[in-house]
Amino acid sequence: MPFPFDISATEGRARTGVLKTSRGDIRTPAFMPVGTVATVKAMTVDQVKATGADIILGNTYHLMLRPGPERMERLGGLHKFMSWDKPILTDSGGFQVMSLAGISKVKEEAVTFSSHIDGSKHVLSPERSIEIQADRIGADISMQLDQCVAYPAEKDAAHKAMELSIRWGRRSKAAFGTRETQGLFGIQQGSTFEDLRRQSSEQLQEIGFDGYAIGGLAVGEGHQAMCEVLDYAPEMLPADRPRYLMGVGKPIDLVEAVYRGVDMFDCVLPTRAGRHGQAWTWDGPINLKNARFAEDQDPLDPTIEGPSSQYSKAYLHHLVRADEILGKVLLSWHNIAFFQALTAAMREAIAHGRFEQFRRDFHARHTSN
Repeated sequence: MPFPFDISATEGRARTGVLKTSRGDIRTPAFMPVGTVATVKAMTVDQVKATGADIILGNTYHLMLRPGPERMERLGGLHKFMSWDKPILTDSGGFQVMSLAGISKVKEEAVTFSSHIDGSKHVLSPERSIEIQADRIGADISMQLDQCVAYPAEKDAAHKAMELSIRWGRRSKAAFGTRETQGLFGIQQGSTFEDLRRQSSEQLQEIGFDGYAIGGLAVGEGHQAMCEVLDYAPEMLPADRPRYLMGVGKPIDLVEAVYRGVDMFDCVLPTRAGRHGQAWTWDGPINLKNARFAEDQDPLDPTIEGPSSQYSKAYLHHLVRADEILGKVLLSWHNIAFFQALTAAMREAIAHGRFEQFRRDFHARHTSN
């Protein structure tokens, strides 16, 4: 395994540890800000680092369309291209297979799709996905190509997608081979069907990956259904390797997933919410567009380090209502900082045997509004 994963403390199924990579340690539980097209939207890399982020995520589908994988390789890879010297995980493009179903076609050999930008035709196979991620982009952690089904899914459709994902997982592993400083994660599928997820997990472990992701959630099933799947899905995966819940989510989702044994997360929510005037706080989200903040001179949240704490809610309200770029920057920065503060607080709570109390307190504060 290229990345040692040291679990330093557990409480129930929750755990905290460190995933060691050649570009730096990833403290878990970890939240990965999403840098879809080689940027975490509205933030510089120094600002992202200042929030405490150990790793970011890049999007294979979007980067293969522009600037293009071959150009990115000529420019030195994604790390050099965007001046980020810490670890990067790239998704495989599998989620876009589902979300862009109207312009894509899935076959055994590969996915063919039309660019949402200019209509140009593209082919993404497991081998091409690995080539783009590991060789052209230079990701520290690549993901196997998989097929994700939307919710609700018929069991037969979920089963076929799961089996295709396993076959693509084998091809992804073969294309990836063995690398000293790069890792490959497999992706558990099976929608909300426990037996399918168990089959997926068993076959993934036969293939052997450096880490394992829980895919096929955050696709419309809702918080309760997600938690019901997480009651069993993480424990089907190896305990000595990192478990990554893809595309999740809201702060309450992170807390409940950590409670059930998940180590890593990514989501566009913090920056997307920030660009639309929403800020996440320890008491839940607030909408700075609301008129009640027009003369509120209190800071947004003085406990969250970042520039937003030096401005009043009234000023942030003004920036949002005036559609000023600075408002999008400050709220995106604040939200990423909040998500990093949340994962840091969970790491601390688990390390000191206080996570169950943290979870209860978080629920009481976060759901009271």
